[in-house]
Amino acid sequence: MHLFIKRLVDLLGALFGFALLLPLLIVLAVAIKLDSKGPVLFKQGRRTKDGRIFKMWKFRSMVVNAESIGSGLFSYENDPRITKVGRFLRNTSLDELPQLFNVLEGSLSLVGPRPCVTYELGDFDTLNKRYKKRFSVKAGITGLAQARGRNENSWDEKVSLDNEYIDLFQKQGVWIDMVVLFETFINVFKSKDITESKFDVNMEDEESAKRAEEEIIRIAHMPD
Repeated sequence: MHLFIKRLVDLLGALFGFALLLPLLIVLAVAIKLDSKGPVLFKQGRRTKDGRIFKMWKFRSMVVNAESIGSGLFSYENDPRITKVGRFLRNTSLDELPQLFNVLEGSLSLVGPRPCVTYELGDFDTLNKRYKKRFSVKAGITGLAQARGRNENSWDEKVSLDNEYIDLFQKQGVWIDMVVLFETFINVFKSKDITESKFDVNMEDEESAKRAEEEIIRIAHMPD
């Protein structure tokens, strides 16, 4: 029953979001086009429940082919790959709005662990049990880890919060989703620690970003 109600809330929420935000989506699309060369939307392979791979949509906030240059997945302060409009989109989390389409098609939920890039944690099959637990539910646009200060937390702390959400959902159902959505909206309006960019106080340059990426993979495969 929890899953049925959750899917219903996802559909209604995504449809309402599209209807309410359509003018804003058009304005953002035009701004992205005027700001830099390349497509308005960016799609990327991500992992959701049971490690299944799907294509996730975002407004493009970086230069074309950004993943293949510089620090790869991780961005850092003053990263030159981020466009002017893209920095605003990330600071306000508006780059995530196209994921409402992912919610409608069923590849994402409004609330759940954020879907990682397919290769972000290394080999999925050899992840330790703690990290693999976060893939036992459908991924979401936002989650407990994002609502509770995403950029202040390490990847390992985010996994702990993701797993806490999974346990809470089994007990509370969509009530915990409502709490997470409320806290997310509050943080977005405050522009506080909620962006998809992986800025960190220790990620001030390209080398520190690369080291952080390697450390995440190491921890994700440590024995439980």
